[in-house]
Amino acid sequence: MPRHFLSILDLNRESAWHVLRRALAIKHEARTDGVLSGKTVVLVFEKPSTRTRVSFEVAVNDLGGTALFMASGDSQLGRSEPLKDTARVLSRYAHALVVRTFGQANLEEMARYASIPVINALTDEYHPCQVMSDVLTMFEGRPDLENLKVAWVGDGNNMAHSWINAAVHFPFELALAAPKGYKPNPDVVENARQAGARLSLTSDPREAVAGADFVNTDVWASMGRESEHSTRLDVFSPYQVNDELLTLAHPEAKVMHCLPAHRGEEITDQVMEGPRSIVWDQAENRLHMQKALLEWIFQGRDS
Repeated sequence: MPRHFLSILDLNRESAWHVLRRALAIKHEARTDGVLSGKTVVLVFEKPSTRTRVSFEVAVNDLGGTALFMASGDSQLGRSEPLKDTARVLSRYAHALVVRTFGQANLEEMARYASIPVINALTDEYHPCQVMSDVLTMFEGRPDLENLKVAWVGDGNNMAHSWINAAVHFPFELALAAPKGYKPNPDVVENARQAGARLSLTSDPREAVAGADFVNTDVWASMGRESEHSTRLDVFSPYQVNDELLTLAHPEAKVMHCLPAHRGEEITDQVMEGPRSIVWDQAENRLHMQKALLEWIFQGRDS
């Protein structure tokens, strides 16, 4: 059976910590072992991307492999070929698929029919590679993850879901603030709580940010929801991460954003460019985390 990475919960706690520590080691050692030598990884993207695409392509190349990018408009995906057919055909040509698509069900169907590993490069429900990179960004500055409070402010979207999943494996406290009607999927929340995650949900961003060590946000209208933009501006305006909100956080709190950012909406330009911002570290860490995840998938080591 191929080792897939469809959500953070495809890692167990031991492997999650192994990948985290390995990514940090890769970053500082700048060493690769040719894990993907002679292997081809196909990036199947139905949504646009900057950081995910480039970090995966560079990671595959640095690990000795070949990355092949395939957009939906350049393939039979754009002509409604069944996903299961695409998965089975690409399995005959390549050694792994990195898939950026819409519904999680699409990704799971490809994984079900693929005979090679499938990696989630973003769906409407989860963005696990990004959040593992964000945990790495916290970890390299504050390895005492158990003593951290992380605030999520804004939409209960795919990023929020992956942060909730991350809280299952890593011992930080996660406080999420989202408006009524935009909260995370209750099943995702309940499953994480049952697994021991320390979670709190509120509609008050001030409550979530109070005492937080890291304050995290994302765009208010994710890809595919652009038509809701004007409505969401009204609903989410109290959730902007700005200097006033940050007065409630820990005095040394850092601000995170997965990018791209809509400055002046979910976050101000002053905060993005200010001394609390670590968004560029997050972006860089995508590369190191992709390498660690690819190594875990192909080598199968958890320690």
